Amino acid sequence: MGRPQARVTHGESRYDSIAELYDSWSRSVTEDVSFYVEEAKRAGGTVVELAVGTGRIAVPTAAEGIRVIGIDSSAGMLEVCRRRAELAGVAELIDLRVGDMAEPPVDERVPLVTCPFRSYLHLLTDEERLRALRSARELLVPGGRLVFDVFAPAADDIEATHGRWLEREHGIFERADWDTRERTLTLSVRGDDSATTFTLAWLSPDEWRALLEQAGFQVLGCFGWFDRRPYSGGEDSVWIARRAR
Repeated sequence: MGRPQARVTHGESRYDSIAELYDSWSRSVTEDVSFYVEEAKRAGGTVVELAVGTGRIAVPTAAEGIRVIGIDSSAGMLEVCRRRAELAGVAELIDLRVGDMAEPPVDERVPLVTCPFRSYLHLLTDEERLRALRSARELLVPGGRLVFDVFAPAADDIEATHGRWLEREHGIFERADWDTRERTLTLSVRGDDSATTFTLAWLSPDEWRALLEQAGFQVLGCFGWFDRRPYSGGEDSVWIARRAR
């Protein structure tokens, strides 16, 4: 017998206030789902998904018969994920745990750890990033893989969005305040009844590669998009790294 499934305890997170809004806010983000599901199928075992959120990736992964341990700091987001998993008939395959991606509450060792939807950008310093990457490495069996995606904004994106409220989806607005010196994005989201603000920080691909190697990973691939095209510049980078030692 495994751990109790879909267990949710209470925590505090900036995402709690928009948990019920989140799926509507992110409904247009679909291009990464098949990529992460394919990686999970390739791994052939349990997946730990960091920043699992409302289950946008975890539920379709579990629908393929794959067990997912989902970690998130927001109890509110996990509650939405639990409901989605039940509606999809996969609740027994999704084990939800409140926790930090830098110290995930996981004793198991697995062949795959994922961190989709740019969630590592919530880590604001190299110390935090290394701590999280090393924690992910410790969850992996020898030769296990870490898969994640991040971005570094282009100048035209910054110019087009800086300091402006834009309607992302019907009735849902977001505002991006960019600090190119500190390389941070303060992102605000609001709907009719809820709002939140959080800060993200970006790095160059060369810096991510160096951190991965320092954390004990061998980079197997750096793609420019979820269709696995080689990275050749641009905002998005998708990483596959193997536990090296």
